[in-house]
Amino acid sequence: MRFNVFKNTVLFPIAIGIVLLISCGNTTKTSDEESKTEEPTAKSQELKPITVGANQTELYLPLLIGKQVGVVANPSSVIFKNNDAYTHLVDSLLALNIKIESVFSPEHGFRGTADAGETVKDGVDTKTGLPIISLYGNHKKPTPNDLKGIDIMMFDLQDVGVRFYTYISTLHYVMEACAEANIPLIVLDRPNPNGSYVDGPTLEPKNQSFLGMHPIPLVHGMTIGEYAKMINGEKWLEDGIQCNLMVISMANYNHNLPYSLPIRPSPNLPNDQSIKLYPSLGLFEGTNINAGRGTEFQFQRYGAPFLDKSVFTFSYTPVENFGAKNPKHKGALCYGEDLRNEKIEGITLKWLIKAYQNATDKSKVFNTDNFTKHAGTDKLQKQIEAGMTEADIKATWQNDLEAFKVTRKNYLIYQ
Repeated sequence: MRFNVFKNTVLFPIAIGIVLLISCGNTTKTSDEESKTEEPTAKSQELKPITVGANQTELYLPLLIGKQVGVVANPSSVIFKNNDAYTHLVDSLLALNIKIESVFSPEHGFRGTADAGETVKDGVDTKTGLPIISLYGNHKKPTPNDLKGIDIMMFDLQDVGVRFYTYISTLHYVMEACAEANIPLIVLDRPNPNGSYVDGPTLEPKNQSFLGMHPIPLVHGMTIGEYAKMINGEKWLEDGIQCNLMVISMANYNHNLPYSLPIRPSPNLPNDQSIKLYPSLGLFEGTNINAGRGTEFQFQRYGAPFLDKSVFTFSYTPVENFGAKNPKHKGALCYGEDLRNEKIEGITLKWLIKAYQNATDKSKVFNTDNFTKHAGTDKLQKQIEAGMTEADIKATWQNDLEAFKVTRKNYLIYQ
């Protein structure tokens, strides 16, 4: 089977009953709407609900019939129906007698219960009986044995548009393994809730890791489907090989549309506020400062015992909870800031700079190797330690950002 690379439409017939069974209920027209013949206005077009790639069933189901299918999925891999209801992609495919050979799980696991950084083990899904192959355990790239018997792969994960959010690294390795095994890959696209801007330091190749594999800014402003195109087009796969890729794009989406995720994409991103703050507070993951893990307000606060309590009057105590078995400073009183009501668009360094400047022991702030992996450069830590302002630091990013935006245009599917 060979795809026309980068195409997002397929001219195959499909039984109407199959499409109606799992296609998106919330875009169905009422009889009153169907009776209207005039062209929709620009305003009405803007208000149309987004149809995610998984709901564009007529474009990919024909390719799966009679095939042995592998699926990269987690709890966000769903098909939406009426009244905010949804079914999991895997459950829907099985209900249609699509043969799923294996499910591949990223960081946090197929059911999404593992901590950040926690090893995910192979196993069997108790609901479906399907074998689960971990891509966040002994290996992060599917092996030839993992792909044995698979005719076609599907990838459906909700990304949040930040370089160190590891789903795009999993995407890289899945594309590479599929290219080497000559297995076509279908990427079902989903909105990027941080997709309206590009910002942050660009990763230097010497600092490549699973937290950042490509020379891109911290916030790349692309959907996961667009990013898959970039991986192929920039020849980032081993030896410049190309993945036989099809992106099933969304309807009624553009990068400036706000999007509220109906399902948390990982255990410690529980709501819209945490996702908006994640590009900024995620940098604390490379420090010894807690970013809300071990509370119910992950990535909506930060604190540490060594921050000056005369400056930081807000305090909290991290404890073990869902998604954080051993949060930083577990059981210790942390001083910091509550950011639940903070309004922000883009990346800010103000909280990281404030924390460093008001630490009672500055040597405790940075976990240098880990911070460099998160930032993608060793310059940012040095700039903060040298006392540079946020504006001066951001000015050093601009040439790289402008160059990336030029490259990015080649792979955008949406405005």
